[in-house]
Amino acid sequence: MYLAPLNYDRFFRKVFSDPRISQRFLEDFLDVEIEEFQILDDKHRITDDASIVEFDFRCKINGAYVIVDMQQWYKRDIGQRFYLYHALNTGLQLDKIPEKFIVTDADTRQLKKIKDYSALEPVLTLVWMVDDSLGFRENFVSYVMTPELVIDFIRDEKLWHKPDIREILEKRAEAMEALQNQVKGLSFISSNRLIFLLQGNIVKNKSNTRYERWFTFAERSKKANNVKKDFDEFKGDEIFTEIIRRLNKSKLEAEDLVYIEDQKKYWEGVNRLEQGFYNEGKKDGEREGIKKGIKKGIIEGIKEGEKNKAREMAKKLKEKGNDISFIADISGLTPDEIDKLKSPVHPYNG
Repeated sequence: MYLAPLNYDRFFRKVFSDPRISQRFLEDFLDVEIEEFQILDDKHRITDDASIVEFDFRCKINGAYVIVDMQQWYKRDIGQRFYLYHALNTGLQLDKIPEKFIVTDADTRQLKKIKDYSALEPVLTLVWMVDDSLGFRENFVSYVMTPELVIDFIRDEKLWHKPDIREILEKRAEAMEALQNQVKGLSFISSNRLIFLLQGNIVKNKSNTRYERWFTFAERSKKANNVKKDFDEFKGDEIFTEIIRRLNKSKLEAEDLVYIEDQKKYWEGVNRLEQGFYNEGKKDGEREGIKKGIKKGIIEGIKEGEKNKAREMAKKLKEKGNDISFIADISGLTPDEIDKLKSPVHPYNG
């Protein structure tokens, strides 16, 4: 091993504790120039009886609070876990929100002190997924809160199958109006983003983005037998040179090497456990699938038998000269299906 794995929490923090490195990563991923950058505390107690919440990395950039958290292997509570982190990233601002006064009694000039929530700043929660793609093929997926009207527009199957483009454009205009509503700070809600960065997809997709090099570097450092040559392409870059220096095996303490071995054994055990769950689930799914398949086949057979009866009845009604719309009402077939029915050919009796 030439370099320690960047994806291990201890080394991720060791690297990202350098403001130059963490700022450059965020600039590369977000494709912005950061004018204001401040590393913040990563441990917080939320309530008296709550355990301490610890983030891998938290900072403030350009008027937004940012969390970057490294996630290895497969965890089952990703959605809930990081929704909570995302919400906490906003909640932690409560201590810094200024106060304002409102008049509760004009005659006595009594005032009430309240928080000025307009001072809240947006948050970005970046979840660096090492192995799990979450079922996506994209490099990353970003979640924001948006008016439900917009979601309804996307999910309206009937709307998208209608040939009249005017109705679709009208519905889109309604959705856009809801999205652009900035009354009383509503636009703040959608400025908060929860983003999952998918390392495996980024390395595989080779999209030539500014941030791709970070994940390629991390993927190579993850290999237990990585060698110096694996990182030749990163030479000459001041930031990556510093990362290499911090992760170089020759610079590690004895406890760091023990940590690497412990983590490797730990995650191998976790993976075996997860694989066992997966294999059992797969077997159960296959058994259930066979049952459902047989049941579905029987039901489909019954339905097809009923449809054949309807075709025979429609064919007889058609032979007798009945109107197609009348036959459709009686048989349940569509006019197009009835039109395609062929009457039996009767030989000429002369």
